[in-house]
Amino acid sequence: MEHKIKDLTLFQIKRKITNIYKNFFFILEDLGDSGYNINDETYQKIIALEASNELHTENVVRQLYKPFTPEEISDKIAQLITPEDIKIPVEVIYQTIEDLHECCPTNTGDWYFTGNYPTPGGNKVCNKAFKNYVEGKNVRGY
Repeated sequence: MEHKIKDLTLFQIKRKITNIYKNFFFILEDLGDSGYNINDETYQKIIALEASNELHTENVVRQLYKPFTPEEISDKIAQLITPEDIKIPVEVIYQTIEDLHECCPTNTGDWYFTGNYPTPGGNKVCNKAFKNYVEGKNVRGY
């Protein structure tokens, strides 16, 4: 079966991105082999913030990405989206946050990429979405 990126529908691309998000948690579980379970630590912190009605105060999910460099994340995404029968190397390349700031100095809306949400509501939704995912709930975070 021949795969061409340009032939993928938006729905197929979104499905692949969703699978990447899910697979990211398998990568994080590998860290648990070294005694460091970041998934559980993140989940427990979210539970504690929710119990104290402070779920909006910080985006706890951001810490999930700290063990990885942007290059490692890009490489893993490329691996996950590349069909097995594709024999040429696939790379995912994106602009760094620093370069984004340099290119768009008056636009501070980088929260989609950094997790630095400008409102407490953004933090709350992100934390709640992670909690729902861990608990296996297929509901929105808001």
